[in-house]
Amino acid sequence: MQAELLIQLLLSGLGMGFIFALIAIGLTLIYGVMNVVNFAHGEFLMLSMYASYWAYALLGADPLVSLPFVAGAMFLFGVGVYYALIRRTMKSSMHAQIFVTFGLMVFLQAAAQFFWGADYHAIQDSRLSGVLLVGGIALPVPQIASGVGALLATAGLYLLVFRTAVGRSLRAAAQDREAAQTVGIDVDRMNALAWGIGAACVGTAGSLLSTFYYVFPRVGSVFVLVAYVTVAMGGFGSIGGALVSGLLIGVLQVFSGFFLSSSLKFVPVFLLYLAIVLVRSRGLLGSQ
Repeated sequence: MQAELLIQLLLSGLGMGFIFALIAIGLTLIYGVMNVVNFAHGEFLMLSMYASYWAYALLGADPLVSLPFVAGAMFLFGVGVYYALIRRTMKSSMHAQIFVTFGLMVFLQAAAQFFWGADYHAIQDSRLSGVLLVGGIALPVPQIASGVGALLATAGLYLLVFRTAVGRSLRAAAQDREAAQTVGIDVDRMNALAWGIGAACVGTAGSLLSTFYYVFPRVGSVFVLVAYVTVAMGGFGSIGGALVSGLLIGVLQVFSGFFLSSSLKFVPVFLLYLAIVLVRSRGLLGSQ
């Protein structure tokens, strides 16, 4: 029984870890290409969760069905945010970029509460609801399926960034903007693409989360702090680092919540983060 319990906790932790990693990868991609921290990243997650919920409530579309449409809509939203706001501050100080994304965070939270209220919403009858029994191990279908979905999305993003010409252009723009422009890469377009892909990642994560987590205007705040810790622990700009640290955080918080207390589940996570950055300030896989 003890072994079965540990396996169940491990799988649940890995499922949440892939979700954390996917959220963090969207954040680290934007930072890696532009050196800009998107403080509204959590609100992007919130919008995607609301989009999945309203697609279900109004159209009867299961989150699995609406996921590609939500991810596509968030991609366009991310590109729009770049051209409307971020592009105008690229030559400004870092403080201006911080205030722009922070202001966008406040605006999106207030807009969500104004239009949809402060009530908590949930999708009750998703195709991913229920529990799967495997050899005496009870596996929550929504969390496991969401983890698998996040893993597939992360793998797809990895192939895009490291195995395609577009990905090479993105990495070139991240490493040396002037050199990239010299060889004919449109850095402005790469910036917009990074914002679009980052928003699509969090849109995918939001659709998956909506199958088992409540939707409300401040839901992004629940996950974005963990996303920042995931990015810093893995190394700013490192996709692989975000994946590794996301899995570590997911497993650790599940075990801590079970063996300690649900209210203390993130305490060991933050202690691990402090230990890693004290020993290796650039994170697990971050560059110097």
